[in-house]
Order: sequence, then C-alpha cells, then structure tokens
Amino acid sequence: MNREPPPNTGSGGPGAEADQLRARLAELTADLQRVKAEYDNYRKRVRRDRLAIREIAVVNVLTGLLPVLDAADEARGQWNDPGTEAVARVLENRLAALGLKSVGEPGEPFDPTAHEALTYTPSDTVTRPVCTAVLRHGYRLGDRLLRPAQVCVTGPPAGGQATGAAV
Repeated sequence: MNREPPPNTGSGGPGAEADQLRARLAELTADLQRVKAEYDNYRKRVRRDRLAIREIAVVNVLTGLLPVLDAADEARGQWNDPGTEAVARVLENRLAALGLKSVGEPGEPFDPTAHEALTYTPSDTVTRPVCTAVLRHGYRLGDRLLRPAQVCVTGPPAGGQATGAAV
C-alpha cells in the first residue's frame, strides 16, 4: 500500500501541524468566549439578585417603621413641642433618603390604586372624586405602594358624571 500525502501539505510536516494548531486555537478561543459570556451573565444575575434582596430588605424595614411614622405624626399634632417636631422631621428625612414618599394630600384627585376611601361625600361643586381629608398617610417606595392613604373623598352625586372608580 502506497500512501500519498494529501495535496498542498508537503510531507505532512509543518503545514499539517500548523493547521492542527490553528484548529485547536479556534476551539480554545470559542471555549474561552463561551466561558466569558457565562461569567458575564453570572455577574449580571448576582448584581440583579443583590439589588432585589436590598429592595426587599428596605421594604421590610420601612413597612415595619410605618407605625412609628404614624405615632410621630400623631404626637406632632397633639403636642406642640419643638423636640417632638424635630424628632418627627429627622425620622421623615432619614426615611425619605431611603426613597420613602408620602402618598395622599388634600385636594389631589382620588386614585383607587393609591388611596383607600373611608368616606364619600356627594357634592355638586366637583366633577370628579377628590381627596378632601387625609386620615392616615400612605407611603410608596419607588413604584411599590407600601400602604394606601386613608382619605375622605368628595365627588359628584351618584346620578352625576362620576369619572373615578366606585368607592
């Protein structure tokens, strides 16, 4: 059996070895790119998970502090004490720095996704439901509503042109 070398490879020496090395290099490069992509995805997933865990922890802490905010707000209204006012202000400022925002102000349109109507007073002077009094503030953290505001609502009479949600 007489074997002839493949064409353009000479005697099977340096050319064939170079082709094998190029193929091996291409294979290792593809493996390296795949591992790098997997690692990048892992880092992104870990970063996303850390942010989610942080957000959950902040929500849990802030939700636990809402009764403290309520008590501070009540104390502010009952006692006309500068010390009580200062403590309530510092507490509100620190929680606002974490992203806590108050929900519910008198005069704003009633929003059933952010307000809980405790009373409804019909009036011919309004064309849509409006918060007239805030009995307990609600709070939001970013897009997440932690607690709806409890409000008194004034709106058009039942036969009127009510444009808001039913209360």
